[in-house]
Amino acid sequence: MSSTKPVRVLVVDDSALVRKLLTELLDADPDIDVIDTAPDPFVAREKIKKLNPDVLTLDVEMPRMDGVTFLRNLMRLRPMPVIMVSTLTEQGAEITLDAIRYGAVDFITKPKVDIAHTLADYAEELREKVKGAAHARVRQLSNSVARESNASTQVVERHDIDKVIGSSSAPRKHFQTTDKLIAIGASTGGTEAIREVLEHLPLDMPGIVITQHIPASFSGPFAKRMDRSSVLSVKEAEDGDQILPGHVYIAPGDRHLMVVRDGARFRCRLSDDVPVNRHKPSVDVLFRSVAQNIGPNAMGVILTGMGRDGAQGLKDMLDVGSYTIAQDESTSVVWGMPGAAVQLGGAVDVLPLQQVASAIVKHISKVRV
Repeated sequence: MSSTKPVRVLVVDDSALVRKLLTELLDADPDIDVIDTAPDPFVAREKIKKLNPDVLTLDVEMPRMDGVTFLRNLMRLRPMPVIMVSTLTEQGAEITLDAIRYGAVDFITKPKVDIAHTLADYAEELREKVKGAAHARVRQLSNSVARESNASTQVVERHDIDKVIGSSSAPRKHFQTTDKLIAIGASTGGTEAIREVLEHLPLDMPGIVITQHIPASFSGPFAKRMDRSSVLSVKEAEDGDQILPGHVYIAPGDRHLMVVRDGARFRCRLSDDVPVNRHKPSVDVLFRSVAQNIGPNAMGVILTGMGRDGAQGLKDMLDVGSYTIAQDESTSVVWGMPGAAVQLGGAVDVLPLQQVASAIVKHISKVRV
């Protein structure tokens, strides 16, 4: 048994079967204690007042009051770490991404109760997210976002990276070119951090590639959402896509995204190989492919996220001459990935999220001179 106090969780879901399953999966971890459950937000509201849980798991779709409406009220009046439990549908993805916008720390898909062999992996992911959420930075929902919402309803496994993108003992020559590239990686809290960065970048940016830890059914809707909120053209990456200036390519939720050189052009390469750092897509895979194939012509940015994925890759980029940025602790939902990158000495600058876009623009303007 851990010497630290267990994370106290309230499970909110209208399905008795899901409440029972989530409770069993969470209670199997000695560092987690499910203190109660609630079938709807009205019951949950009273239990939150009475029990003061550390973390809430909240069903997205419920009768009487949906999860996002309850979340908006909660984050205005009593901010706390919330993990949304969502269906694997496009509508579920859109609603869940709204929830992250309105203050949820993270999300997880509904458990597949009929597929026993996947339950162990699901349980591990669920427990990790709950424990991470307990230490996340939660901010009160601002009035402007609340009003806007009413209008819209690990240690790096180096050999695994080598297996995915290949390796060479000989140093790779990087030819000087005017073509630049920006690589961004994120996890917990990253969908909103990425939006913040992309919203403040002008159209005349180099091509941008992004790996965000996200389920496969969510990456497409996420890319469409980013396309709507940015002057840049954003899409889910496809194998062989030429990386063009003013365009953003987001890794599919079940494929590694790498950057390869095709003559004078950069292209996206997707891989269905093994997870790296337990993630597919992996930020380390993206960053290391950029380090190997682009070198000093690239820029790497690591944003909020749990764990260490991307930390070594950012250091690899720095070692070949890339400019690198890590989001600072005060503005990260979870300072795991950027914190690990800083610890490794992989970040040239450590910046608040609100300054990342301007730093990118400043660096690109400087290297163009």
